[in-house]
Amino acid sequence: MPLVAQPVWAQSTRADPVTVSTKASVDSTQLSSKKQIIEPIKKQQLKQIKLPISSAQQLVQSPTPELVQVTGVKANPTSKGVEVILQTSKAQELQITNRSAGNNFIADIPNAQLRLLNGEAFTFRSEKPIQGVTEITVTNFDTNTIRVTVIGEANLPAVELYDSPDEGLIFSVATAVSSAQQPQTQPSQPENQTPPNQPSAQNDEPIELVVTGEQDGYGATDASSATRTDTPIRDIPQSIQVVPRQVIEDRVITDPDDAVRTVSGVIPSNPSYEGGLSAFSIRGFDYSSNVLRNGVRDVDFGSVSRNDLTNIERVEILKGPASVLYGQGSLGGTVNIVTKQPLRDPFYNLEFLAGSYDLYRGAVDFSGPLNDSRTVLYRLNAFYQDSDTFIDFSRNNRWLVNPVVSWQISSNTKLTIEGDVSKTVSQTSAGLPAVGTVLPNPNGKIPINRFIGEPNDFETGSYARIGYDLQHQFSKDWSVRNVFRYAVLKRGGGGFTAGSSLDPDGRTLSRFYFDDPNPKTDDTVNGFIVATDLTGKFQTGSIKHTLLFGTEIYNTKRTGFEYISGEVAPLDLFNPVYGSPRGAVEDRGNSTQSSGFVGVYLQDQIALADNLKLVLGGRYDWANQDSKDLIADTKTSQSDEAFSPRVGIVYQPIEPISLYASYSRSFNPNSGIDANGNLFDPETGTQYEVGIKGDLSNKLSATLALFDLTRSNVLTTDPNNSNFSIQTGKQRSRGIELDISGEILPGWSIAAGYAYIDARISQDTDYPEGNRLVNAPENSFGLFTSYKFQSGSLEGWGLGLGFFYVGEREGDLDNSFTLPSYFRTDASIFYKRDRLRTAVSIKNLFNVDYYESSSDILRVFPGEPLTVQGTISWQF
Repeated sequence: MPLVAQPVWAQSTRADPVTVSTKASVDSTQLSSKKQIIEPIKKQQLKQIKLPISSAQQLVQSPTPELVQVTGVKANPTSKGVEVILQTSKAQELQITNRSAGNNFIADIPNAQLRLLNGEAFTFRSEKPIQGVTEITVTNFDTNTIRVTVIGEANLPAVELYDSPDEGLIFSVATAVSSAQQPQTQPSQPENQTPPNQPSAQNDEPIELVVTGEQDGYGATDASSATRTDTPIRDIPQSIQVVPRQVIEDRVITDPDDAVRTVSGVIPSNPSYEGGLSAFSIRGFDYSSNVLRNGVRDVDFGSVSRNDLTNIERVEILKGPASVLYGQGSLGGTVNIVTKQPLRDPFYNLEFLAGSYDLYRGAVDFSGPLNDSRTVLYRLNAFYQDSDTFIDFSRNNRWLVNPVVSWQISSNTKLTIEGDVSKTVSQTSAGLPAVGTVLPNPNGKIPINRFIGEPNDFETGSYARIGYDLQHQFSKDWSVRNVFRYAVLKRGGGGFTAGSSLDPDGRTLSRFYFDDPNPKTDDTVNGFIVATDLTGKFQTGSIKHTLLFGTEIYNTKRTGFEYISGEVAPLDLFNPVYGSPRGAVEDRGNSTQSSGFVGVYLQDQIALADNLKLVLGGRYDWANQDSKDLIADTKTSQSDEAFSPRVGIVYQPIEPISLYASYSRSFNPNSGIDANGNLFDPETGTQYEVGIKGDLSNKLSATLALFDLTRSNVLTTDPNNSNFSIQTGKQRSRGIELDISGEILPGWSIAAGYAYIDARISQDTDYPEGNRLVNAPENSFGLFTSYKFQSGSLEGWGLGLGFFYVGEREGDLDNSFTLPSYFRTDASIFYKRDRLRTAVSIKNLFNVDYYESSSDILRVFPGEPLTVQGTISWQF
């Protein structure tokens, strides 16, 4: 029988809870002048009761120091109202503390977190589920506590509490007119009479529940990819920033490059209008192949495919080396893409977007159960987009279909199968010369919409991926995860045209073309990854351990990489004439390449005390790469081995503050030989980082990090033989970063980041020591803040403002020219009510001219001018 309590008189001022045995006997002197109605518990499933002297229901608790994971929340209609079930196999271990006040039933559950099996935090919300109840929410109140809130319309709702070994912790919420005990001011209902608008026990009617499973606003408490275990961000000795779905929606953005603009030290380096692939620099270094998908290295061949954010739940940025867990990669950081996963309740969303430059996009997001028991779920995301850009003749067309099916085989085993198919057709603008954009030109400024290629240039990229994610819980302490993923990328099209030199007159651009001589044979890359993680928790005396042992096998192969190249007639940049024929073929190539690695890693997260945590880890990789020139009939092969360690410590002097320090290393294979025929060693990187993470409030957090990175074994020209390279190059990046995200006040949220970075060449034979690295500004910051009206006639409306500053950047390693700093302002307005959501966003509100990035002195990429987009979506 459940424990039931309904307040009768005003709330007592006493705050300390009174512990009561499972027989619910209460000393009348402890209750003072307060009367409580308590029924004894006949089945002693719940081991302890705390009875706060307050006008609220009495709740049951069982103290435990372990963090309990609640993997789902569902709501079921009952004859009395509705049951809210917190799904966990450890319901008996949960502690519950009563914090109710007024008409709000509030229960805090310490040592627990809402996390899906993949580690993703989520929120449950049901608006007006039953008569007398305005809203039910279940949220992560902080990094260690779940809060359950039931808001009554006129009175404190009646709530019964159960635990079930099969389902979890159950909160049974009754309608106001069917409560077990009514306040004395309320007339009671006649016995056996069903109140109006309430289903009877014999004829239950479905109750419509509007439930969302989503990230908690602009903040995030978890990022499992940082340790490959279920660990709060505050316990990890590394700067980790998360861009949750809510930020993506409020900014009305569809491109991964835009998503990271509020993260400190992350600078987009390939504008979205270029199509193709996304690229960023992190802490001054390009991140190249550091791409994860749902916490496992993606078979994405070097970058995040530039599709859309429609199927992405959040974007995580892991600062610094990640080789200790993910193997070879660049030094600056790693991007983890977390995709949307199936929901237990039916969810259907249709979206249409239109905007500047003939942008039109339609998207669908469907999810729900495939069987009555809701053990098999699905999710389908798809979109189609077609648009011009501000560049003449440039057009982008892309689409994606992403189905996901999950099967809860048993309470301890879950299988998820996910696939996606996408295609992009785009024209590469290839940028503009620095002379006439960021450097003076006697002819004036080159228009930013100038296209230097040919109108019939185009490239296509088709991508297909399929894989599974199998998770099994052996016991409450031991689990295993096995992931397999296979992908195919095909590239083709009509090639592209780019500049090769600019004549002294400042207007005549010599050009070359690059194309596939055999359009019927696409440049094809296919690959796979198999990753297995075994995770266990145990104790050695009073010291707690979370042990991770894992293996990865990765392989890719490229075939059909055949090209021809030659000259195209020059282009007058100030009076262009297009349609020039291509010249004779001057160069051609035809090759195949393959690469792969096998990695074994071990990590131990050691809790020396509740506020002192140590992370030790190491990974050993065996990497190989092969290349075959089919024209010269030559083959080169190379194998490398590398050990990547990490050590970090976290000290929490008080609960909201985490002080941390860490050391880690990275490696990235080099290819080729020196003048003596010796193979190059892998490029290596080291990072020292110290920082502080703080919870400024329950919903607002900040991270301050200081770092020192050194990149070694960089290839540079051999001073004794310019036809070869030597490995004496070094680059160094030092800096400080500050990130803030979350909710400042109810309705007012922020996501912001500032970085000071000094990234320079420290040793090289080609470039002067002290030169700054490309696209690495000394100062940069991004901020987006929004306000959502909470009540009144404007309830449902929201406003957003974004401010993005990027300081001066060097355009090449020679430091021969500089991209000027810029300050861009974005704005958005949105409205959400019930199932309808509409939004309008303006990028570059004041239409400032700026240059986003550069590749060299002939390829400078302008930023987009003022752009307006509007979207409307409907859930049903």
